[in-house]
Amino acid sequence: MAHCKGLGGESPREKLLGRGTQALSDAELLALVLHCRSAKTRTTEVATTLLGSSDGLAGLVSSSQQALLAMPGLGPVSVSRLLAALELAARCAKQPLTQRDVMSSPDKTRLFLQHHLGTRSREVFCCLFLDSQHRLLCCEDVFLGTIDGAAVYPREVVIRALHHRAAAVVLAHNHPSGLTRPSSADRRITERLRDALKLVDVRVLDHVIVGRGRCYSFAESGLL
Repeated sequence: MAHCKGLGGESPREKLLGRGTQALSDAELLALVLHCRSAKTRTTEVATTLLGSSDGLAGLVSSSQQALLAMPGLGPVSVSRLLAALELAARCAKQPLTQRDVMSSPDKTRLFLQHHLGTRSREVFCCLFLDSQHRLLCCEDVFLGTIDGAAVYPREVVIRALHHRAAAVVLAHNHPSGLTRPSSADRRITERLRDALKLVDVRVLDHVIVGRGRCYSFAESGLL
């Protein structure tokens, strides 16, 4: 069994049960998810080392499965637990969007998009296809790119919108660099997609750019 005692002798599990999740540091929360290979290894120390070498929690969770498996102190069990925890968080963030107007809860929409796109190591362009009540029908990764760009074709987005019988759509993509300021190309493709979807009576409600720990909204910035 792995040792998880902190510097004060109180384990992360004991601390969580006694004082709640907010009392734990990133390293202590991560330690509860991980499982050390060696009984001689303190899980909290492994978690602290991982966070330091990965530029923090955001850097760690954005690492690929292969990169995680190559990290010292992590094995298949630890990586499986970490990926499962991330997927559970993403599904929890997604559920409210299927039950209420997406645009009435922009914070929940951004939270979901952070889970869905914020950990990707290459650029992904996705669409949230919505019904007439602006509830989520489907989140679909439409285009996959490289670390610094993804080719986006309006015709394909229109086809997917018609397939899902969407009444509206929220566009989203990530910037693996972590920066969220839209480029001139981002502005152009937003205009092209808005015009193409308008022809089939599908409204573009927003285009969200996801960076590291933050989002940029075209709608909130008056660009739609």
